[in-house]
Amino acid sequence: MNPKKLASDKAIEYVTDGMIVGLGTGSTAYWAIEALAKRVREGLNIRAVASSNHSEQLAKQGGIPLVPFSDIQLIDVTIDGADEVDSQLNLIKGGGGALLREKILAANSKTFIVIVDESKKVEHLGHFPLPVEIVPFAESLTIRQIQQLDCTTTIRTVEGKPFVTDNGNLIVDCEFGKILDPIELHKRLNLIPGVVENGLFPLMASKVIVGHLDGSVELIDSADSMN
Repeated sequence: MNPKKLASDKAIEYVTDGMIVGLGTGSTAYWAIEALAKRVREGLNIRAVASSNHSEQLAKQGGIPLVPFSDIQLIDVTIDGADEVDSQLNLIKGGGGALLREKILAANSKTFIVIVDESKKVEHLGHFPLPVEIVPFAESLTIRQIQQLDCTTTIRTVEGKPFVTDNGNLIVDCEFGKILDPIELHKRLNLIPGVVENGLFPLMASKVIVGHLDGSVELIDSADSMN
């Protein structure tokens, strides 16, 4: 069994006729887009917005109708993956480089459903390096200020060249070790001039759906995680 596909198939059960659906980015979100495309071909009536150029292309290829952001006021449900999920449903995202657009969609959604395999559940965030999107202008000065928050930094590269986001920015992957206070770190990073956004999604997930290798699917609701 593919745990990512299991979680994706469960997530799209929350999608019904007439909804505006936010499409995430990455290997897990791919399965959700594929599953939604199949349901659209079977008659599901939805419109979608995408968090990356890649997801937009996947949606178009699958026949999912896309709508301009200017035509909507709110997204009914966004389905996306995560690189880490802690016990309070705080997330690290951005392994695919689309963290800014993903966060915009999540923040403007009635329901934000996160789909992961069991390996992404952790006690504390931080084993996965935290992506931080920065503007290219004076990048070294911005990185120096990030490092003052007690982390080591690496500019993300692809085939030896700096990775450039769909927004024309750079990604700095930051190793903090255990992140014990995601909310505070999120605030401190975003106060640094030159930082566009960071990959911490504190207390944003409505539900987390976990696919397991044994074929089972676990549903964690945000209300339950706070108890």
